Amino acid sequence: MSDHTATAVPLRRLAAPLAALTCAAAAFAAVGAVDPNEPGRYPPCPVAAYTGLACPGCGGLRAAHALAHGDVTAALGANALVTAGAAVAAVALLWWVRVALRPAPPGPYPAPGPPPPGAAAHPPRRRPPVPLPAPGRALFALVAAFTLLRNLPFGAALAP
Repeated sequence: MSDHTATAVPLRRLAAPLAALTCAAAAFAAVGAVDPNEPGRYPPCPVAAYTGLACPGCGGLRAAHALAHGDVTAALGANALVTAGAAVAAVALLWWVRVALRPAPPGPYPAPGPPPPGAAAHPPRRRPPVPLPAPGRALFALVAAFTLLRNLPFGAALAP
């Protein structure tokens, strides 16, 4: 194996996590550059505009702006759910980069490329729909509870 091949494999494995990390950083930089606290900079939330209720994302731009400027307290005050989600996403992205940096485990892998002559290339079979797994249900319940609480009088601290 040449040195070129040995260095190309980790770069290929890093492409997706670094692209995701770059997109997230660019989004935070854009929101950090344009202050959502000034009226007219971003369109209003349609849920809040039509119903007067705060959706789970209301205050999310203000939270991202505060996080981009390093103000975690203001971010939590704007939208605690988005702030916690950004922290979880940051840890997940960094974990993905860490995993991509690890060397590939040794083992017999099929050669990349088209199937050998004579081998039938069958499209993968479609799997039946899978019900929402437990973590997805838990996340849905968390978002629903957050939305309900922030719109009740005793949950005013969660309102944007």
